[in-house]
Amino acid sequence: MTRRKASLDQDYFETMFRSTDDPWDLESSAYERDKYAHSICSLGGRTYGLGFEIGCAKGVLTQSLAPHCHALLAIDISETALKAARERCAAFDHVSFGQMAFPGQAPVGGIFDLIILSEVAYYWDDDDIGRAARWITGHVAPGGDILLVHWTGDTDYPQSGDDSVHKIQAALAPSITEITAQRTAKYRLDLWRVCA
Repeated sequence: MTRRKASLDQDYFETMFRSTDDPWDLESSAYERDKYAHSICSLGGRTYGLGFEIGCAKGVLTQSLAPHCHALLAIDISETALKAARERCAAFDHVSFGQMAFPGQAPVGGIFDLIILSEVAYYWDDDDIGRAARWITGHVAPGGDILLVHWTGDTDYPQSGDDSVHKIQAALAPSITEITAQRTAKYRLDLWRVCA
């Protein structure tokens, strides 16, 4: 399978979210349900002051993250996805949403205690991987966590799941400590903590 060269753009994701109610079966598949549960479990019951979810899609994981953060900012490139995410998480006053094409667009200011990249980094080309890593370096609190979860199967995305994680990890070292590195048959889950 030939990989795309450039980061996937807003049109790609808007088309996906407008063409079906449940792209990638985010709301209906056992794979997604189990992966979301694994993601929350990996946090070890920790509660975070300020969380940041990059690529929240329709807010399924956001809904599960909300009880673990005093405040949570979730962003997505697709306004269609964000509309559904806002509706799903309407009961959580401490969750806010923003339409951003990260890493080209990112929150101004703010230091986060948790940053989540779930199924997003492999959509970025090398330049955006580097841009994302640089932004993360300046926006995670000492002792804060970075959670990455990525499909490891074949795709035509600019990166494989493994490559995207390895490149971000290399860019962030030595400022992070590996807390968890787990593989299942279909995805990898990596949790890093920023050195205090």
